Amino acid sequence: MGAECCGSKPSCGQGSCGVTLKLCIMMFVQFFVWGAWFTTPFLALGKAGIGGVTGEAYGSAPIAAMIAPLFLGIIADRFFASEKVMGVLLLIGGAAMCAVPHFAAEKNAAVVGWLFLAHMLCYMPTLGLGNTIAFANIKDATSFGKIRVWGTIGWIAAGLVCGFLGWSDSLNMFMLAGVSSLALGVFSFMLPTTPPPAKGQPLNLRAIFMVDAFKMLLNPAFAVFIVCSTLICVPLAYYYGITGGFLANCGFSQPASSMTIGQMSEIGFMLLIPFFFRKLGVKWMILVGMLAWVARYLLFAFGAPDQVTWMLFLAIALHGVCYDFFFVTGFIYTEKRAPKEIKGQAQSMLVFFTQGIGMFFGFKIAFAGPDSVFHVAFNGFGNAVTKQGDLDKAIAAATPPETLTFGQQLAKMFSVNLPASVDHALVTDTMTQWKSFWMVPALMAAVIAVLFFAGFWDKTVKAEEPAPGDAPKAH
Repeated sequence: MGAECCGSKPSCGQGSCGVTLKLCIMMFVQFFVWGAWFTTPFLALGKAGIGGVTGEAYGSAPIAAMIAPLFLGIIADRFFASEKVMGVLLLIGGAAMCAVPHFAAEKNAAVVGWLFLAHMLCYMPTLGLGNTIAFANIKDATSFGKIRVWGTIGWIAAGLVCGFLGWSDSLNMFMLAGVSSLALGVFSFMLPTTPPPAKGQPLNLRAIFMVDAFKMLLNPAFAVFIVCSTLICVPLAYYYGITGGFLANCGFSQPASSMTIGQMSEIGFMLLIPFFFRKLGVKWMILVGMLAWVARYLLFAFGAPDQVTWMLFLAIALHGVCYDFFFVTGFIYTEKRAPKEIKGQAQSMLVFFTQGIGMFFGFKIAFAGPDSVFHVAFNGFGNAVTKQGDLDKAIAAATPPETLTFGQQLAKMFSVNLPASVDHALVTDTMTQWKSFWMVPALMAAVIAVLFFAGFWDKTVKAEEPAPGDAPKAH
């Protein structure tokens, strides 16, 4: 990184290279915090006896995503230096996350739910703040992608660390996330000074509440795009929230590590975005992304009964197509479709609908319990795996503890093996439930893909190659 940044300049440690290094570290640790706990809390909380709070844990993210733009627009962007606000938020959020293991061990689900919400309310605004700090301290905006990619690498590293340490089902993952947040909070005060970007400007409530961006919904094509983007995030929530538990039932030794294959493929497909965007255009790029989600869930469904390893790994690897072809292309489409003066509003509106509203209802439906309004509607379609916990316990009881070298731990990332002593009938019943379960998001994604194919027609955005800085947002 240093050589690329500075070349042979002797002042690299004190000049732009030093700043770039700090920004890369910021991105790496920022997404390490999120990736450390967001992949398999289903397993850890279930093992602690409070699996019912998992939906609240995941649901805290979209709630925070909807509130974050208001906080940034009204307070952070106007009164305080970005790096200081970021530091304070990460310290508070880190402290909340560090408290999760204690209250989870005591089975205090109510407090744990509030701690997750407190953490994410502090964490989500730092995503925007981090981008603000990065753009304010690099000379060329098109180089942002080289910095932002370290966030994806940080997410991958978090999954690998949790897997190698055997923490895929341990409350220690929350402590790792909390301590990492505290460390980044302290480090944030060492980032380049970044004055509030809107300091001294009059408060523009129209911009903060995205009023002008909402007028874009009067365009039929853009309205179809926003509606389908929101709806597709409902089946997406199934992947983020449930996959870790499913893989553990299938005999994956390190589901947290195994799922990082999805982020690895994400980096590869991101590099191919300009080529495919030029060849396929907006509509077919987004449609391919949607159909990849259908394929992913069908692979999970039909791979479950016999734990067909190649089908399960392929489904994970499809994350690169699922995310990049839909979300990154969506960011590019929104950028090209929005008038110059409201481009920021339009991007905020897209995040509000997708990461906010869509994911919120997605997690509510995916984790619909007996007291949920979604339970009756979706349980009839197989939206429940009642034997998942029983199979988890049986696998744990049949798996002896091991002392492994680093290389052996690394290999466990690809290890899939159900102990032969686990009751065959229990496995069969559970996997039958999993098959029915994954058919639900597959059907959802298929219906949304058909709606998008039939309803989206926009010839005003040419399928030209996006600028180098157009596709940095990945997750």
